[in-house]
Amino acid sequence: MSDLVSVLLNAQDAYVHVFTAIFRWIAPVLASVLLFRCIKPLLTFRRVPEVWAQLCLSDDHKLPVTHWENVIGRSKRSDIVINIPTVSRSHAVLTRYDDGSWTITDADSKDGVFVNGKRIKIRALQSEDVISIGGVEMTLQPISKQQEQRLAQVRTKTSSVFSSFANVVLLSVFQCLCCLAFLIGSGSQYAQNILLGFGGIMVCQWLLLLFYVCIRRISFEVETIAFFLCTMGMAIIATIAPKETVKQLLAMVLGLTLFLTVGWSLRDLERAKKFRYIAAAAGVGFLFITLLFGKEYYGAKNWLVIGSFSIQPSELSKVCFVYVGASAMDRIMTKRNLFLFIGYSIIICGCLALMNDFGTAIIFFCAFLVIAYMRSGSVGTIALACTSLGFAGVVALKIAPHALRRFNAWRHIWEKPLAAGYQQTRALMCMASGGLLGLGAGNGWMRYVFAADSDVAIATLGEEWGLVFVLLAVLAVAALALFSVRSAAMGRSSFYTIGACTAASIMLMQTILNALGTVDVLPLTGVTFPFLSNGGSSMICSWGLLAFIKAADTRQNASFAVRLTRKGGISSE
Repeated sequence: MSDLVSVLLNAQDAYVHVFTAIFRWIAPVLASVLLFRCIKPLLTFRRVPEVWAQLCLSDDHKLPVTHWENVIGRSKRSDIVINIPTVSRSHAVLTRYDDGSWTITDADSKDGVFVNGKRIKIRALQSEDVISIGGVEMTLQPISKQQEQRLAQVRTKTSSVFSSFANVVLLSVFQCLCCLAFLIGSGSQYAQNILLGFGGIMVCQWLLLLFYVCIRRISFEVETIAFFLCTMGMAIIATIAPKETVKQLLAMVLGLTLFLTVGWSLRDLERAKKFRYIAAAAGVGFLFITLLFGKEYYGAKNWLVIGSFSIQPSELSKVCFVYVGASAMDRIMTKRNLFLFIGYSIIICGCLALMNDFGTAIIFFCAFLVIAYMRSGSVGTIALACTSLGFAGVVALKIAPHALRRFNAWRHIWEKPLAAGYQQTRALMCMASGGLLGLGAGNGWMRYVFAADSDVAIATLGEEWGLVFVLLAVLAVAALALFSVRSAAMGRSSFYTIGACTAASIMLMQTILNALGTVDVLPLTGVTFPFLSNGGSSMICSWGLLAFIKAADTRQNASFAVRLTRKGGISSE
């Protein structure tokens, strides 16, 4: 291996130029084919609802129960619609648990919920229990174990294991060529860092795929997209800060650990309920620690410096916020649950206001709106709307001095190209010089611009790899978001649905702010591009958010958050 590296490092200039010219054309083709193979099954899978039980009415009419948390009401937005005036718009919540048991909860309805003639607040349901909602009587008929196994067999199929292996092989070839391009063009000074960076990603992706095969999970499209973005991020770091390739690789390993940990916690929703308290405390704790011991850079106090390492705890708080916001489950429509989340959001709001972290504040606000929209019912709609308005107002007023400096430069970068507009004017010029196919790995000028591997990383990608790769990177994140939306309608639990949509919205909003901020369409906020930007905290956060997207995948043998019995049914352990 050392002899091969030595030969590559001492390659003649003529061979280097030939390889670079050929690779400029091969690279976008390989990347396009890879993403097409990964995105197509995510956006075209057949969406078939899973029927977990039936509500049998007195007139022998049966209403299918297609989720684990189902809002029963008169509103068209309800999961189970009973369009009768005596039924409230959101009357009750019918909930299934991991062990197959069911409960019904009164959603603060006007006329209440009755079981066997007695008004209840929350009640575990037994066979033959008669439920009365607005005078409509019904009984619950869950599916049997045999029907659960049949449900798993007819569930929408995912890609084959051979397709997953083919995608990873294609990605590995692309990574080898990327590594080769840097080795023959950068000299021997950082050869070891570059080899460890790209080689480490390859090892991680193959180990994760083999782990999936061992646990009988064959869908790897979501992870392949993430590893592709990590590869392009490593390419940017190899140009701008090659000494940090190993550090970014370690951050990715920590991110994968968080990815698997969150996925493990979601395999059991009762366990997930307990974890939400830990997540709630950790989310606020990270921000409190930053307020007490954080360092202020460029107007925002959002960094913790420990020796030679620096972390951004607010990034980790995003994962905790999604976990807490998605943890509605059986009490999704109750006032107490809604108000607790509102209170938690206010605490987060206050911390971000004190930190003057404008970019992160926008991300949290967008996440709050998504969660509020998906969790709100007739009881909490007004309160949630008022809270969201207060959230935005308090943050805007508190961080106005810092935000105003950003906004003053917005759309005026060419008036002060050597001052406030320096980053963006250089980014635009470098992206223009890169054209469609780029100048080649390591041949760009963006390395001399501050934060070229983080805040304006998309410009480095555009200069060296071309506009095609910029569009592919944006498309990759957009595909994850669209996949989350498509999966939401078939979501088994509100935990998975809310978590996936919120996590995807955070990624998509970060992508929009980073890309459009770089080209001056939006103010430059310093928000990172998921998986692509250099930064350990951002990388860990991105993988943590990806776990929620993965958990919402309802295709057969796709998500590791769903436990299967040996016969292929849903586990009831």
